[in-house]
Amino acid sequence: MNLTRTAYGTWSGGKFMHFGEMLDDARYIQMIRDSFDKGVRTFVTADVYGVGRADSMLGEALQGLPRDEYCLVGIVGHDFYSGQRAGSKGYPRFTEASLHQPEQYAGYLQMATEESLKRCQASKFDCLLLHNPDTVGYTSEAVWDGLAALKDKGLTDRLGIAPGPANGFTLDMIECFERFGDRMEWAMIILNPLEPWPGQHVLPAAKKHGVDILTRVVDYGGIFHDDVKPGHKFRDGDHRSYRPAGWVDHASEKLEKIRHIADKHGLTMLQLACLWDLAQEPVKSVVPTLIQEAGEGARSIESKLEELAALPAENVLSAEEVEEIREIGDNTGCMMLKGASQRHEGQEARPDEWPMRPELLSLAGRWNLGTAW
Repeated sequence: MNLTRTAYGTWSGGKFMHFGEMLDDARYIQMIRDSFDKGVRTFVTADVYGVGRADSMLGEALQGLPRDEYCLVGIVGHDFYSGQRAGSKGYPRFTEASLHQPEQYAGYLQMATEESLKRCQASKFDCLLLHNPDTVGYTSEAVWDGLAALKDKGLTDRLGIAPGPANGFTLDMIECFERFGDRMEWAMIILNPLEPWPGQHVLPAAKKHGVDILTRVVDYGGIFHDDVKPGHKFRDGDHRSYRPAGWVDHASEKLEKIRHIADKHGLTMLQLACLWDLAQEPVKSVVPTLIQEAGEGARSIESKLEELAALPAENVLSAEEVEEIREIGDNTGCMMLKGASQRHEGQEARPDEWPMRPELLSLAGRWNLGTAW
């Protein structure tokens, strides 16, 4: 089964990524089962979340449900089996030279995929994504040969990449599409009406190479759930507390400028964000983060799932409205991007950032993306 138009990520509910309140186990599992019942039939999990716990809880939640009626998406790439966690930076990529050499990549990928499947209580993934690749992951034939072998072995029907954890990696992704697009069907990127840049720049290349796009952070840190307002208090450790000061105020101002479009079509703001993403070729699936905000009077996370499940089957947004929203949300240059960048010149490559290569600047020229990266 291919990915459906709406998807549910195991990072929702605050248990494996710190957004809002952490759901207890029973409520967390019930959210997944409710998602299936309401028609949100794609489930996305990463093996490193909770060091396998997210896989296991998803597997428990999906038990008894018809396997051919939902899409299971796995994500592997962080080696928590032999690697050591580096605090908030998490576990290293399996491509780190101290852990594995190229001739070992295929073996690691097979082991990690099989272990993730065991925890999910499944025999194969419908799609498997490479998690937060470093520069080796984007460029290594050995990595993509290893991934292709997983499809040959029947461990997954489809392949792709899931860049992160921050935003960027634009030129790296386009080069990856050009080199290995024949081996992948999907890529997951950050994209929403208040964050069109830089994700919008990979879309033409994805379309050209037949790569469908799954978008995350569709809710823009909860802003499109319409319950994060100016003055909102985030709990200590909430991922969103690391965003720049004033981001909620600025986002709220832009939100009000596009609210009339949602009202015109009878949409919630989350539905507007989802439809805006889906209006971009070749976006085919959206996976917003569903958050139970802290405090009395906070909207229930269940109500947010209801909104996602009730997304209109047809995209009611006109091309003019899509462009109006993009212009209002334009965030070009608002952040320092990860991946290949001229700002990293002179430094050794790190897991999330590395110096620009001349061939990537040539690629940027071919795609009319300028030279300021």
